[in-house]
Formats: sequence, C-alpha cells, structure tokens
Amino acid sequence: MFNTTLSKNTSAKYITYFILGWTVLNLLQAATLGIHSDEAYYWMYSRFLDWGYYDHPPMVALFIRMGDALIPNELGLRLMTVISSSLSAYLLWLIARRYRADARWFVILFCGVFAFNIYGFTTTPDAPLLLFSVLFYYVYQQYLEKDSWPLALLLGVVIALLLYSKYHGVLLLFFTLLANLKVLKRLTFWVIPVLTVLLYLPHILWQVNHGYPSVNYHLFERSSAVYEFSRTLQYIPAQLLMAGPLVGWLLFYYSSRVKVKDAFIRCLVFNAAGMFIFFWLNTAKGNVQPHWTLIGFVPLLLLVLIRLKQTIVQPVWAYRLAFINAAIIVLFRVMLIAGVPFVKNLPTVKNYFYHDEWAAHIKQKAGNNYVIMPLGFQPASKYNYYTRSLKGFSYDVFDYRRTQYELWPIEDSLQHKKAYYLVTYPLHGPGVDSINTKLGMWYGKWVNNVRTYQKIDILSDRYKVTARPGEAVTFKLQLVNPYSYTVNFGGTRQKDSTVLRACFYEGEEQAILRRADPSFNQLIIPSHQKANYTLTVKAPNVKGKYDLIFSIRTTPFPGGRNSRIVTFTVQ
Repeated sequence: MFNTTLSKNTSAKYITYFILGWTVLNLLQAATLGIHSDEAYYWMYSRFLDWGYYDHPPMVALFIRMGDALIPNELGLRLMTVISSSLSAYLLWLIARRYRADARWFVILFCGVFAFNIYGFTTTPDAPLLLFSVLFYYVYQQYLEKDSWPLALLLGVVIALLLYSKYHGVLLLFFTLLANLKVLKRLTFWVIPVLTVLLYLPHILWQVNHGYPSVNYHLFERSSAVYEFSRTLQYIPAQLLMAGPLVGWLLFYYSSRVKVKDAFIRCLVFNAAGMFIFFWLNTAKGNVQPHWTLIGFVPLLLLVLIRLKQTIVQPVWAYRLAFINAAIIVLFRVMLIAGVPFVKNLPTVKNYFYHDEWAAHIKQKAGNNYVIMPLGFQPASKYNYYTRSLKGFSYDVFDYRRTQYELWPIEDSLQHKKAYYLVTYPLHGPGVDSINTKLGMWYGKWVNNVRTYQKIDILSDRYKVTARPGEAVTFKLQLVNPYSYTVNFGGTRQKDSTVLRACFYEGEEQAILRRADPSFNQLIIPSHQKANYTLTVKAPNVKGKYDLIFSIRTTPFPGGRNSRIVTFTVQ
C-alpha cells in the first residue's frame, strides 16, 4: 500500500523540479507546433484590441498581443499561456498543500489530466480562464479562513479578470455562492460584486453598444432545433478522456468519496459536480465541446488529492496506473515535439501542421488581394496569421454561424474590389484554379466586383413557428443597415443579382431554400437605418423540427447568416 509521507523539503523539491520540467515541456511544444485554427482566430482578436468580441471577452487577445509583440511566431503567441499554466500548477499545489496533499500524487495526477496538458500551451480563452479560476480558489480559500477587506477587494479584482477571460466563469461564481450562502452575511462580501461590476463595466458597455452579440450567440444562435441523443451519449466518455485516458474514471470515483469537513471542500464539491452536470444537461440543446468543462477539473483534482489524504493508505496499483497514464501523455507530447511522422499525421493532430505552406501557395495566386473563404473562421484566420496580414476574410455562410468577422472592418474594405474566392469543392465556369496542397485540393477564382452584406441584420417578428406541411407562413422582417453607406439591393449598375432567401435545415441535412420575390430588390436602406419587408415562405413538405435562417446572397457567394435562428416546427 502507498502510505509514505514526504518531508516538507522533499515535497518542495518535487514541486520545483516539476514546475521547471512542465515549463520546458510547454515551451518546446509551443515553439515546434503549428498554430491551431482557434489560436489563429484569437490572433486576429489581438490585431483588433477591444473590450469585447462576438464569441468571447477580451483577455485572450491581450494574452496573445503581449507574447506576439515580444516573439512574432508560434512561441510568442503561446508565451503567456505557458507562463500562466506553470503559475496555475503552482497555485494549485499551494491550495492542496493546506490539506497536506502528497507532492508525488499531485505531480502525476496533474500531468495525467489531459485537459491541463492541452492548455499548457494552446492559447484560447480557456488558458486565462484556467489561471484566474485557480487564482480565485487560492484567494477564496484564504477569504473563508479570514474575513478581511483586503482579501475581499482582491477577490473582486480576480473575479473581474475571470469574467474577462470566458463567460464560463459565471458558473464558478454561482456554484461557489450556492455552496456557502452564509458568506452573504459578511459585510466585506458586498464590496466584491460592486468592485467586479465596476471593473467589468467596459465590457458590459461594449455589449450594449454592439447589440449584445455574445448574448445572442451563446443563448440563441447555438441552440439546435433537433435533439441528438448521440451528443448526450458521447459526453461521458469525452469527459473521462479529458480527465485522463487511463485514470479518468478513478478521479471521478475518488472525488465522489471525499468527506466534506469544511466550507472550502464543500465549494469544491459543488463546483466539480455542478460543472459536469450543467454541461451534460446542455447536450440537450446543442453540441458540447469536451474542453468546455476545463475549470471543472480544477476542483476535481483538488478533491482527489484531499480524498487520498483522508485515506490512511492508498493502493499501489492506483499510483502505478496514474504514473503510466501521465507517462503515456508526456511521451506522446515528446513524440509530437520530435515530429514523429505517424503522430503528426493523426487526424486530430494534423490540423496543427502544413498551414504555413498552404498559406504560401494561396498567396502566390492571390498576391496582395483579399481572399474570401466561405469555410468558417478557421482557414481565413490561418491565412492571415501565416501571411501576417488582414487580407483573409471569412464569409459566414447561412448554415454555419456568425463570427467576429462580421464586426471587423475587413468586409467594408473589400467592397467593389477584386478578390480571390477560395473553397474546398470544385467551382464551375471559366478561370477556375486547382491548387494542390498538403491540406488537399483547393479551388479558386477571381471575383472582379465584390458585394457582400454580412453585417445586415434581419430581425423577425417571431422566432418560434408551428405550421402544416407546405403551409404559407408570413414573416414581418426588419433589415438593419450598420454600414456607413446606403445599401441598394437592386441598383441598375449592379451586374450581379442580390437574393433574399429563407433557409430551412434539419441537423446535417441539406438546406431547403425559399426565395423572396423580386420586390426585395427594390429595397434601399440608408446608412445606419432600418427597412421593413414582408416575406411569405412555404413550409417544408416533410414534418419535423427545422432551423430557419434568413440569408442575403450575392453571386458567386452561397449566402450569409443574416438572422438569428427561427425554430420552425412542421406538424
């Protein structure tokens, strides 16, 4: 049985060597691995520093801007993440040490949590979220022990930083308060929300001034009209993998066996259980990414360490299994650093490689012109990163989602200019290029006079509709023009037609398209003004639940996502 207790000096050496090794491993990973698609998107954030963005608060942009200013390559983009990961690990140890946790268990369990390895070098909003979540627990642990004004003020600052990192931080605050409502009786407590709101006010005002884009996206646009049981079914194995391929189940088991002896342990229990249950329930309304539960692994790890200390002896087999689990993950990361071919070409890893060569191929064709890609925000962002430019534009297609590209001024800059149109599927007509790259075959052609209306927002008089198969349904729409110029959807000098479409789609099925009549082309909307339009569409002939999007299409583009989802039920 594993029951040896380390001295304080020995524990300190273990932790010191671990933090140094962890930092070196993450630095090497950061320097040798190509940029992930999401990282490239957040690098774009850093080019347009602001108090908020369509998808997230601004902390990730600041992380990237600071590192990229020092080292303009992959290492620089990830530098702050590497530093914050090491700091998070040390703060976690300081929290666990107050419960006399074993340093050896801490090292192998931390190294074995797959989620911590990913965000040891990958720069997304989860990186600062992890740091400020751990910092919150560190300060809150002391605040529970000592009711003081300085600690309350510090908590207010930390919470603001947490919320500037990712909106998931709200869950941590909710479950923490739910676990200990007695804290409301402290006079010092009330300075915390006041200070937090004051510090967070710039982001709140940004949301107000931009029409609450993050609120609309997270609460409305991510919802799916069709429930898929597979999402719920896949959630549990995905979380076990994120906790550790071999020991994920063991972590959840040990954390569930902990004895709650104080308010801080109760806080950890509420947050661990609350996070994983909350996101499990969210599979009912849409796809839940495995990494969304990242901050749930912080209390989970602490609970396991506390439980191990509460147990007089621990089985040797559990320690050995945890060691093997950590060793496998670290070995895989070392092989990735070394560039072992079969590892680099794994489907989940290949996304990190070859985009620098791909971007160079595309730039040879496009030159210094804009490149328009209706393929999500990822390819355009990677093109911008590896060409160190802002010439890539993500055209947000109606069956994808809106992104920050709809708020940036890039679209305004390419209007009525010549641009290169790039896709991954064959294009028709003369002048089509076929570009063979390590990322597959790409197809491109020139558009001589670009017109797009990505920023036109279409508001509907209703967002839940029930109809019979084939029934005619009328919508009263309001089109909002945010541009600095008048929008004319017809115009005698416009060579290409403009079309308003109602796009029905069910899950991954191909969209059913309904086109507005030519009266739409008579609409003229002055700058920063609105126009009303009545659209009658025929419901799909097959019963079911559909997502309906209103989309404005100009040739040769597929049509943008110009509205929120309308939940449309045919019965």
